[in-house]
Amino acid sequence: AAAEQASDEAQAAETQEAVQDASEGTDLLDTVLERGTLIIGTEGTYSPNSYHDESGELVGFDVEVAEGIAEHIGVEAQFMEAEWDSLFAAMDSGRVDIVVNEVEYSDERAEKYDFSEPYTYVHGALMVAEANTEISSFEDLAGKRAAQNLTSSWGQMAESYGAELVSVDSVSQCVELLLSGRVDATLNAETAFSSYLSVNPDAAVRIAAETDSTTSSLVPVPKGNERFLAAVNEALDEMRESGRLSELSEKYFGTDVTQDN
Repeated sequence: AAAEQASDEAQAAETQEAVQDASEGTDLLDTVLERGTLIIGTEGTYSPNSYHDESGELVGFDVEVAEGIAEHIGVEAQFMEAEWDSLFAAMDSGRVDIVVNEVEYSDERAEKYDFSEPYTYVHGALMVAEANTEISSFEDLAGKRAAQNLTSSWGQMAESYGAELVSVDSVSQCVELLLSGRVDATLNAETAFSSYLSVNPDAAVRIAAETDSTTSSLVPVPKGNERFLAAVNEALDEMRESGRLSELSEKYFGTDVTQDN
């Protein structure tokens, strides 16, 4: 009986080891390397992070960061564009490997994803119509209508201040609603608003307030892919140390938002 028990224990140990080996073998890094491409989810409509230039080419800060990650891993970057609300569902279903699109940390997302180290530090901003004299702080959002992507962290922030959300998919839509009077305000990253105003300097809107603290962009990775996450972090470290991250920030934002000052 003792021998039989020892045999069962040995078999159980072998089974556990096999399961562990199989688990280790399914790290996303292996899948990406075998495929030869890194499939990246991004909006393609969110300037200056991910958008199409005049020639129709997909460009942007996050696009080039993602290309740098693929380059470091040694594979081709392949982009799948979708609306913000669909990006995480695409990652959950395995249609994309990662989402690179100014993704911020949230406790809800942390239940399903691990996150890379931060690669930007950006203030939040509150935009209103130029003629609006009622809103000068985030606290003034209580009872007001805010144009937001409903599942974004900026939308959640607006809601936390008591705003009623009106669904939009782009900064240009936000400004249209502001100018028509259908909404009172919109929240977003300072860089998104700066990019819009650099192209539309005559738009009758203004920045009413900015957050004291910054939020960071991170790369979410499906849980259980430690080696892949390490490769993403190595890529970001390499781009930071070489100065490439700072150069990309200056190129697309006109300032360096990659340093935690």
